[in-house]
Amino acid sequence: MEYEPRYLAGIVVFNDRDFFEAHEIWESIWLECAGPERRFYQGLIQAAVALYHFGNGNVRGATKLFQSSGKYLEAYGDKYLGLDIAAFWGQMERCFAELLAANAPDKDLRPDPDLIPVITLEPPPAAWPDPAEFLEPEEGE
Repeated sequence: MEYEPRYLAGIVVFNDRDFFEAHEIWESIWLECAGPERRFYQGLIQAAVALYHFGNGNVRGATKLFQSSGKYLEAYGDKYLGLDIAAFWGQMERCFAELLAANAPDKDLRPDPDLIPVITLEPPPAAWPDPAEFLEPEEGE
């Protein structure tokens, strides 16, 4: 299977726990695509931003984006673009379980590092791109 290089680059930085950059890379695809792929990327973007917010203590934003991401991704069944959506979403649910169980979550609550999701693809790509090719240079670089 041929994967869009930016999709793969977003996965690399997501798995490196740079959720903001994953969102940025995937957003560049989202802005260009239409149809079913567009909503899939929106779901991934929102999952990444939910994790970003959770890691920064924005528990309200994290909860909201977790819920909307799930709604987008559930429409794709078990697998889409090599992603086992059920397995990925199971990881997201475990990661967010403590946050979602709290009536008034503590703003100091952060994701358990052992529960942060990791994205895998089946089939795996022949090669993973260098995400730096798809990242905007930092100011001053």
